[in-house]
Amino acid sequence: MKTAYRNQGKTVLKNLTLSERQAACQQIYERLYRQPEWLQAQTVGITISREMEIDTTPIIRQLWQDGRTVAVPKCLPETKQLVFRALTDFDQLEVVYYDLEEPKPSITPIIHSDEMDLVLVPGLLFSKNGYRIGYGGGYYDRFLPAYEGASISLAFDSQVVESLPTDHYDQPVDKIVTPGHIW
Repeated sequence: MKTAYRNQGKTVLKNLTLSERQAACQQIYERLYRQPEWLQAQTVGITISREMEIDTTPIIRQLWQDGRTVAVPKCLPETKQLVFRALTDFDQLEVVYYDLEEPKPSITPIIHSDEMDLVLVPGLLFSKNGYRIGYGGGYYDRFLPAYEGASISLAFDSQVVESLPTDHYDQPVDKIVTPGHIW
């Protein structure tokens, strides 16, 4: 059942034009930068976005400009765990499986979950009560139960639906920021 929702989320992303995506991203950044969780965070966990997703590059640059710590996840496929690592330059990234860009472990120190104030959690579809459908690996559902900081997802308005099917292990985020709403 979640596969159908996952496909729906991918279709939503594919159907956005470049100009729609850029305008929506700008609105999302402006809303995010006004959130108390953002304003108070000194260390932020954030993924490196892929082509159709909300572009996280400007967010990362803003964090660096503000003198804050950027923590980017490295996936460990054998255990389906995330290890966040400090990123100070985009040159510290490498392309891994599924064309994901992740920190090079040899040159990026680990940032533990208790050191992060805010994690921006990716996804394909979101329900108004904070649940999400991701790419299916369950990495964030394993990470979030032990994480005590704030969690926010960024989404285009068309990625938010009334409700989603959930399993006992699914973990909601605290807040969803879209161009038009804060859920």
